[in-house]
Amino acid sequence: MSDISRRTGSCLCGGVRLVVTGQPTRVGLCHCKDCRKASGSAYAAFAIWPRDAFETSGEVASYGTRSFCPTCGSRVAWVGDDEVEVMLGSLDVAPTDLEPQYELWIGRRETWLHALPGTEQFEHDRTYDGPTPEGAAPPSPRPLSDAVAHD
Repeated sequence: MSDISRRTGSCLCGGVRLVVTGQPTRVGLCHCKDCRKASGSAYAAFAIWPRDAFETSGEVASYGTRSFCPTCGSRVAWVGDDEVEVMLGSLDVAPTDLEPQYELWIGRRETWLHALPGTEQFEHDRTYDGPTPEGAAPPSPRPLSDAVAHD
C-alpha cells in the first residue's frame, strides 16, 4: 500500500462528501445479492477504515444499514460502531494502490469472474475477527444518518 494518508470522496452529485484518513484495515469484494442490487454491478468493491478515520458532510438517507445521497442515489457508506465501509468507486481519485484481500459470497460470483489470486475466499460473510465475548454477535451496522457528521 502507498503512503496516502487522506482520501476524499463523494456521491455522484457532490451533495455528500467524505474523507478517510490513513490506510484501510482491509479491502474486499462482495458478490452477495444485497451488494449486487445496491451497486447495480456484479459485485461491490469496498475498503474498511476505523470509524474515527471517517468524516462526512451533507444530507444522507438510509435503507437498512446502507446510506445514500437522497438527490442522486449514490451509495455512501456503511457505518458500524468501530468501523466504516466506503465504496471504492466513491473515492475522488481511483485507489489503484488498494487491492482486495478477500472475496465474500463467492457462490454468487459470476461464472465469468475468476477468484482473485492470493485473496481469501468466503462462501458467505467474512468471519468476524474483532473483540467480542465468546458467543456474542459482531457489532451491528448503523445507517450513516445515525453517525456524527463533521462539516
